[in-house]
Amino acid sequence: MRKVNDTMKILTINPGSTSTKIAVFEDGQTLYSANVSHDASELAKYASISDQLPYRERTIRALLAENGVNLDGTAAVVGRGGGLIAMEGGVYAVDALLLDHAAKGANGVQHPAQLGPQLARTFSGELGCPAFVVNPPDTDELQDVARMTGIRGVYRNVHLHALNLKETAIRHAQGMGRQYEDCNFVVCHIGGGVSVSAHRKGRMIDGCDIVGGEGPMAPTRCGAVPASALIDYCFSGVDKKTAKALCTKTGGFVSLLGTADAIQVSERAAGGERLAWLAWNGMIYQIVKEIGAMAAALHGQVDGILLGGGMVHNKDLVAQITGACSFIAPVSAYPGEFEMEAMAAGALRALKGEEAVRQYTGVSVFQAFKALTR
Repeated sequence: MRKVNDTMKILTINPGSTSTKIAVFEDGQTLYSANVSHDASELAKYASISDQLPYRERTIRALLAENGVNLDGTAAVVGRGGGLIAMEGGVYAVDALLLDHAAKGANGVQHPAQLGPQLARTFSGELGCPAFVVNPPDTDELQDVARMTGIRGVYRNVHLHALNLKETAIRHAQGMGRQYEDCNFVVCHIGGGVSVSAHRKGRMIDGCDIVGGEGPMAPTRCGAVPASALIDYCFSGVDKKTAKALCTKTGGFVSLLGTADAIQVSERAAGGERLAWLAWNGMIYQIVKEIGAMAAALHGQVDGILLGGGMVHNKDLVAQITGACSFIAPVSAYPGEFEMEAMAAGALRALKGEEAVRQYTGVSVFQAFKALTR
């Protein structure tokens, strides 16, 4: 293990559907960043997400070599987490159990983020430094009352953009001269998926399951749908795989308009196309409603409403949300995302001893209220 010193270099790896983002930081400053594109026809050759590992590793190494990126002295490697069993937020060491769960997708969700811990472990092994994941998508800090539904044995959990949501809140609190753990925020990530979450004193006590069909619709996601209508749809001859895909791939703008391009949809809406106008403004309306719900979960004690994600570059979206929600708390926009910076910042806190490194247990933080009886 390398000795931690005053200058710490950190490699971050964030696999996506058709690309892998990589970045090298030194004491929080970006030394190098790139988005490695992967050929779709090449990815299609692999039966599972984890089968892509050697191919993605080769493309990353080739890009680093081509650009003369020197990883000597790297203090930690951080991979985007995925495929893991629900856990509290924080910095986790990539040990054998976490690596195994990521590789097989222990949570039942196949997503490129599963490759993050695997790639991190591969590079960290060569560099002689620790591998981490930080606030993975399976972060679950829900309060118990937020888990309940009206069906016995069916409970809520969350899958959302925990990494960017928490980093946005941490940065905003710092800008206020306060600690994240001392604040209450409603934080949104508005991009290809839309996450809306309630943060109380450093814990994400409620939020949307954007994999399970909750919350606002998004470019590729159906969002919440009336249960009776959904049951009718599922019994209309549609197979399970097709129905489930509406939650993550084929719902939202894709289902309504045949495109996942939010810029195109907003332009079509502005141009007067009625269905595009309804889809665009309907999504914003649903985001506003969800913000209101999260503010209520915080009992109205909200220090700020924070908007992050790619769609926050759209001025109309920000203006509509601000106009509808500023009576609750000030609305602040952080266009884009801080995922790479968030991974590096988490590792840096851990290396400096400012945050304890957690051990992944593989046991869900939620045990379905097993102690309850009739």
